[in-house]
Amino acid sequence: MARSSKKNSAKIPSAELRRMVIGFIENQKNSTFNYKQVSHAIGVSAMSQQRAVAMILAELAFDGNLVETSPGKYKSPKRANVSVGVFVRRSNGKNGVIIDDDNEMIFVAERNSLHALNGDRVRVNIAARRRGAEPEAIVLEIIEKKDQVFIGTLQIMDKQYGYLLTDSKYLATDIFIPKAKLKGGVDGDKAVVRITGWPDNAKNPRGEVVDILGRSGENNAEIHAILAEFGLPYVYPKTVEKAADRIDAGITPEIIAAREDMREVTTFTIDPQDAKDFDDALSLRRLANGNYEVGVHIADVTYYVTPDTIIDREARSRATSVYLVDRVVPMLPEHLCNGICSLRPDEEKLAFSCVFEMSEDAKVLDYRIARTVIKSNRRFTYEEAQDVIETGQGDYAREILALDKMAKILRKQRYDNGSVEFDRVEVKFNIDEAGHPTSVYFKESKDANKLIEEFMLLANKTVAQTIGNPSDKKKAKAFVYRVHDMPDPDKLADLASLSRTFGYKVKAQGSSREVNRSINRMLSDVKGKGEENFLSTLAVRAMAKAVYTTENIGHYGLGFDYYTHFTSPIRRYPDMLVHRLLDRYMNGGRSASRDKLEQLCKHSSDMEQLATSAERASIKYKQVEFLADHVNEVYDGIVSGVTEWGLFVELDENKCEGLIPIRELAADYYDLDERNYCLVGRCSNVRYRLGDKVKVRIIRANLERKQVDFAFADEESKGEDGMGRVVSVAQALSNSEKRSGKRNRKN
Repeated sequence: MARSSKKNSAKIPSAELRRMVIGFIENQKNSTFNYKQVSHAIGVSAMSQQRAVAMILAELAFDGNLVETSPGKYKSPKRANVSVGVFVRRSNGKNGVIIDDDNEMIFVAERNSLHALNGDRVRVNIAARRRGAEPEAIVLEIIEKKDQVFIGTLQIMDKQYGYLLTDSKYLATDIFIPKAKLKGGVDGDKAVVRITGWPDNAKNPRGEVVDILGRSGENNAEIHAILAEFGLPYVYPKTVEKAADRIDAGITPEIIAAREDMREVTTFTIDPQDAKDFDDALSLRRLANGNYEVGVHIADVTYYVTPDTIIDREARSRATSVYLVDRVVPMLPEHLCNGICSLRPDEEKLAFSCVFEMSEDAKVLDYRIARTVIKSNRRFTYEEAQDVIETGQGDYAREILALDKMAKILRKQRYDNGSVEFDRVEVKFNIDEAGHPTSVYFKESKDANKLIEEFMLLANKTVAQTIGNPSDKKKAKAFVYRVHDMPDPDKLADLASLSRTFGYKVKAQGSSREVNRSINRMLSDVKGKGEENFLSTLAVRAMAKAVYTTENIGHYGLGFDYYTHFTSPIRRYPDMLVHRLLDRYMNGGRSASRDKLEQLCKHSSDMEQLATSAERASIKYKQVEFLADHVNEVYDGIVSGVTEWGLFVELDENKCEGLIPIRELAADYYDLDERNYCLVGRCSNVRYRLGDKVKVRIIRANLERKQVDFAFADEESKGEDGMGRVVSVAQALSNSEKRSGKRNRKN
């Protein structure tokens, strides 16, 4: 809530306002701030005075009395001359070091880098800041080398030595490799190389081949290269597979007697058509009192994978299965994930289950969590289950329709309580035997998908509440939560401001329920309109990333106070941790070590991010491969990203993305307006903005760089001028020259 004071109604003299701003800055230590935060802190609410605060901050930064850490964000420049941080190497020469104390990036010239590599921990001397100039750092010592490899194509020179030609964004030079270190690699091979040294006077680092992936351009070689690029494994250790092969399902009468037997209850799985690892199943039966019993059954992976075995250590290291365009790189050996743990039809399986008593209107009246034995009656694909929902006919139609009805009620309740509704289309490729993409199709989330989603969410929430909010009022024991923090306030404010320009109201302040409801209304109202992509993209970017942690702060995006991941232990290690903790606590065990769990949570979050990046890279590679067959063809698209080096455009027909380089924009110089997500012509004032509809021609596709370049298909590219009118750049420049000529004649 804004402060109420005399300062809000009376204009503060500029000298006093400056003193107030400086007083605020002196108390900030290493915190960053923007003009809105400063204005609020000193009690300034009038827009004219807030603009004056913004000007004061900009002037202080220009004079060297403040550091602008990113556009519009500032911090005090106080720091020691010698600091420690993480080196950031870039192929464009814009190297830097992120200082531990304040998380600020400081430029490091190549001549002052000691050839440090990306991720190395370094000790630096920060040069005295010159008026109006950016600070610079000099690397004094490389404290800790980060173990890393580089991926590229070998070029062999007279069989005596070779180079790795790499397009890594972290290295500007090729890597020199002596003949003895080529490991049999030949010209044109895709290879993994480790840097072994970088002499002070040498332009190129020295390296050795770690592995040969295959011929450059071959599908397997390129997919393995993507995995290696992100430090992810691309082969499964034979020793681990052999250990898994020795495991038997072992469902004996004694095991069944120790569990809840649910083999006679109608049970089925619903999964993607190409799935093999069925880690969740649903069961349904009517109770004598007229209510439903709904079972959410999850593969009991931890019965077979015990802590600290060779299989567990490999799963912990991987932390997640990786889902690429043409394959799954599993967390667990195939014998487990696709075999004895997978809830295949007509087979007895061990499960960890959440069993709910629910009314017809989806109220949870009671529940229990138990280890069970189940037997799936039917394996449905999403398409088959969707057909049952749409027609009301088919196998187990009564059960599916009852579950669908309850899922829709649960979904409505969730959105009413503030869950954010992001319903984005997923791009898929049809691929031939050689791995080459032949066509593109879109995967949409329909009622069958949403049915499964709602009951998995219910199980995850219930498990988290059971441990995190115990009914006996005892202190909650250490647990693994899936949390999602509040949105970035600046990005949320930008979303609210830009939404208003299109006539939509998004709340930037208030309770999470109020804010999320307003976002949902906007996302619903914007569907099918020209600004849909622009505003929905901004809404996604405003959100924080979900992570694993022992510190529960709730899940903002879902609107849940307690949430975890319990439902996919075949493909996620945190779910295995949750199963073990549940078993431990249900049997009266003491609280686990919070510190050890937090380390595992951090590792799992990091590996999840790497897996997501690898998945996106594989999609990008297939997009480039697909569009390479369509060079010179023209497509309609929408501006999906705005950067200082050009415009990213997503094609309507296939959702593939490419770049219109800044050099392809006609007849003007363009500046990036980060706040309004647009490029602005200096002379013409023509604006190209996120969400603009455009027509482009594919002009080149570079598979090595995973890059597609577009150009505007029109003779004269079009954008909005400063008055909001759609004009060509040439027309805008002509108008600008005419206005300039009139002014000159008047003078």
